[in-house]
Formats: sequence, C-alpha cells, structure tokens
Amino acid sequence: MKYVIGVDLGTSAVKILLVNQQGDVVKTVSKPYPLIQEKTGYSEQNPQEWVDQTTAGLLDLLKDFDGNKEDIEGISFSGQMHGLVLLDEHNEVLRPAILWNDTRTTAQCQRIYDVVGEERLLAITKNPALEGFTLPKILWVQEFEPAIFAKAKSFVLPKDYLRFKMTNQLQMEYSDAAGTLLLDISKKEWSTELCELLSLDPALCPPLVYSHEEVGTVTPAFAAASGLAESTRVFAGGADNACGAIGAGILEDGKTLCSIGTSGVVLSYEASDDKDFGGKVHYFNHAAPDDFYTMGVTLAAGYSLTWFKETFAPDESFDDLLKEIATVPAGSNGLLFTPYLVGERTPHADAAIRASFIGMDSSHRRKDFARAVLEGITFSLNESIELFRQHGKKIDTIVSIGGGAQNEDWLQMQADIFNAKIVRLTSEQGPGMGAAMLAAYGSGWFKSLQACADAFLQEDKQFQPNKEAVATYQKMFAIYQDVYGQTKELNKKLLEFRK
Repeated sequence: MKYVIGVDLGTSAVKILLVNQQGDVVKTVSKPYPLIQEKTGYSEQNPQEWVDQTTAGLLDLLKDFDGNKEDIEGISFSGQMHGLVLLDEHNEVLRPAILWNDTRTTAQCQRIYDVVGEERLLAITKNPALEGFTLPKILWVQEFEPAIFAKAKSFVLPKDYLRFKMTNQLQMEYSDAAGTLLLDISKKEWSTELCELLSLDPALCPPLVYSHEEVGTVTPAFAAASGLAESTRVFAGGADNACGAIGAGILEDGKTLCSIGTSGVVLSYEASDDKDFGGKVHYFNHAAPDDFYTMGVTLAAGYSLTWFKETFAPDESFDDLLKEIATVPAGSNGLLFTPYLVGERTPHADAAIRASFIGMDSSHRRKDFARAVLEGITFSLNESIELFRQHGKKIDTIVSIGGGAQNEDWLQMQADIFNAKIVRLTSEQGPGMGAAMLAAYGSGWFKSLQACADAFLQEDKQFQPNKEAVATYQKMFAIYQDVYGQTKELNKKLLEFRK
C-alpha cells in the first residue's frame, strides 16, 4: 500500500494526515503552537515553532506505522494565508511572522490606495487593500523597522517556510501568492509595477510554482529528525482555502463550498479570471492548475454561535442548545440577528459595525434566539452567494463543511436560505485532505485532481430546499440586508462607549 501525507499549517496548530491510495485517513496528529500578541491588533508567531511542531507531529504519525516508510511517496501542504516571513541573505528569519489576523496596517492600506489607486490595484490583484494581506505588512516593516527591512532579501508565507526547512528549496505557489496583494492574478507573475510604485525590490518575491509541482525531496537532516524517508517527494501545496476547496471537491462550475468555522467562507469555483466583482469578494488563483476561485468571508460565523452559547448557556452542550430549533418556524417568529460581533468583511468591509437582534418581544424564548443566530450567520454567508449569482455564476450545489455541517437542522436551513442543494461528505478533513490530494495527484496516482476527488470523496447526505421556507427566507433576507445601512451610523456613535 502506498501513502501520502497532508500537512495543514493552521493559526493555532498543525494537523497532519496520513492517507492511503483509497483516500482513507489512516492516522491524524495535531500539535499546537502559541500566538505572540504584544499589543492590541498584533498577531505574530515564531516560524521555528511551525518547524518544530511539524517535526514532532511527523514522528508521532510514523511511530506506529507498520509499513515501509519508503511507501510514503509524497507530502504536501495547506497553510494559513497572508502571513509575512522575512528572510535575510542566508534565508534566516529576521523577525517573528506577522499573521493574517494582525490588524496594525490600516495606514499602509491607505498608502497603497494613495500611491497605486484603488482601480489599478483591483485591475492587477483583483482584491482590495485589507489589513490581512501580506503587502501592507511588508510596508509596515519597511516604515517602522527599517534596519530589519534593509537586511530582507526575500519573503515567503508560513507553509512555504516550513517547506523550505524540509527541502532547502525556496518558492511560493500561486494560490498563496494571490493573497499577498503583489501577484498579477491574470498573468500569474509578480507585479513589478506594484513593487516599483511602493519602492520594493522585485527580487524580494520568490520563484513561483504550481501547487501540485514537485519541488524536491526531504533533506537527509529533516528525514532523520522526522522519521520520513529521504526519498519522500515534496509538493508545493496551497493556501488553506484553496486546499479546503480541493478537499471538498470544488473543482468544476456550479460547485461551491460553505465552510463554517470561527469565521465563515463561501468559496466558488471559477474557470477563468474574467469576472469583475469590484473588490467586493476575494478573487484568487486556485490550487488546481490554471483555475481560480472567488470567496466571500463572514468574520464571526461559528464565533457568533459560540458567543451566544457561552453567554446564555455556558453549562450546556451545543446539541442541547440547538435541540429545539426545529420547533421554531423559518424566520424565528420575526426575530433577526446580524452576526457583526467583530465587524464584517463581505460585502461590507467595516471594522466598526456591530451585531444586533432586531424585532425582540416578550413572546420570544431562547430557542427563538438560537435559531435566529443560525439564520443570521447563514444570511451573512448568503450575501456572498447572491453577489456571485448577480455576476452570472450558477450555484446549484454547495458542499457544507465545518461546524455548520454538524447539525442537520442547520444544513436544511442552509438549503432553504441559499436555495441550493446542500451536500455533506462522509469524512470531512478540510484543508489537510486537500493537501494530501495534491500530493496524490503530484505523485501520479491520478490523471487529474477531479479524478482524485471522485476516488477520495463520498457524499453522506443531501438536503434539498423547501419551497415554502425559501419564500419566507427571501423576504427575511431583504430585511436582513437593510439592517447594515440602518445601524452603521448608530454603531459609529457607540464606539466611544466601548471599553
């Protein structure tokens, strides 16, 4: 039996999957690492932690492996996007990595708009200047840590650094490069225009490779430290959302992914780069060769439900909290929730907006509020779906993963609000499975990623939209969309009272 390994380098932990040729997950290991948060809005990590914990995780993964380690043919990666790792001329790390959820760079985003222009930036990168992206972080170091920046010879993203430490080869692949705000998405090359406008040396940008591309084998030193064979082939991997899409089979027109974790993502396959969303949704290169994907983000998706449980039912399980929501009709008896607990991303990039319950009266019980929270999260995700549809996208099948796929009432709610067939998979491993599939495809097990998905992924259950509920939710969604405009100024006025 042959095997591949998928490494999912997340924000709080690395998850490692050992997968056989049938797509069975033989074993998983997870190893945590800490965040460095010195100030409000700062979020950093020591890149060596990624290497150390991945090495330890591989040792754990392989310690009871009864096969020949040479039968593990390949390893690939999924990684947290946007994080900045600056390297010197010897490829040594110059400072802690600045992560995707670091928000210190508002002024640098404005500088990008002032120097480049919003329209020109969108024409090149197909994305707006947001604090999470890599380019504003580079500009922050350039401005506030000039001595460190003067030593910088290249930059990479988190999984690229981990892969470098395994192979001694330095590259970046397209799906992660698309999230730097320095890649010309259509041409699939670094934008020398942006570099020159912002006084950056284009040589900072590493060589580009495809996600399924083999970039080397593990070094003797890493093989000895991790337990891998020196013959293990290493493949470039992809951004976490791109790998999540592969792991859910989002590889053809009409297929869309709804992933509900702490945040929520709606990701839809694109065969070309010719749609113009005006920066309202993200537009990235896919980890599938020559493909693209569009993506909308709800900042507080699962987090809204967690907040509600911890605030109003701290001693109960999620199952207990949600057990009565099926007895509440669609529309939660006129109660509406907007999940803006930490601001919003799509379609309103607004850090000041805050959540609200609208329409409360004395007849409402906790079960009404619980259902309203789920509906509000799903309405927010539906804003992305409606944007896609308004730009001519066909969305008829949505694969639901994450916390939103754990409750069948919520899955039916998604079918009704999205007005689409919802699919739940039998085994959902997320981005780690996508990474393993890239290794399987790169190793030559399949002629395409779609063929790999056909072999590895199986449906567990489908949920079809209910016509009556669809009609109710379409009316409710129109009201939901009105809340942002009605509460935007009120929330700005409330800012001074927040502690």
